[in-house]
Amino acid sequence: MAELGPVAWPPAPIETERLVLRQSQAGDRAAFIELFASPEVRTYLGGPRPRDELERAVPEIPGQRPGVFVIECDGAPIGTVMLDRRDAERAGHLRPDAGEAELGYLLLPNAWGHGYAAEACAAALDWFAAELPGEPVVLCTQTANVRAMRLAEKLGFTEVERFQEFGAEQWFGVWSPEAEVDTDADVGPDCP
Repeated sequence: MAELGPVAWPPAPIETERLVLRQSQAGDRAAFIELFASPEVRTYLGGPRPRDELERAVPEIPGQRPGVFVIECDGAPIGTVMLDRRDAERAGHLRPDAGEAELGYLLLPNAWGHGYAAEACAAALDWFAAELPGEPVVLCTQTANVRAMRLAEKLGFTEVERFQEFGAEQWFGVWSPEAEVDTDADVGPDCP
């Protein structure tokens, strides 16, 4: 993964109506391991990784790099939202030199269906737009991941292309800072 770029890191925690986006801490390690070991979370990401492997590999403070936010709800980590540079070797790019900023997110299953992903991703996109004004952000997901495609639409991503990668059809879209974000749809109760 390439560096995100000239951004002030770590930023002050970002507070939304129900969430806090912040830099990772040592107490977040168990949540990171659960995210990567979860069959539900990793359904469209190549499947779960073995927990014992993760216990050995995940650092004491995971996700310590610019663009990686822990999503916290009522003081507990429920997921992560990431802005990284898309690898040049991968399919799907806006420009020939590649390296576009790419949005990704993972939430624990008990946090699904409450609108937290939309709320967290919208806050991360707002932060990114303030840090790197005018720069677009891309998102790629399997077309089989209907929930992710709905979220991309809700966040204001527009489809650029579809292609085959990792043995599945992928949807590739772009967001620009002028996009309207609908974070009110599918908003559930406060934190689980």
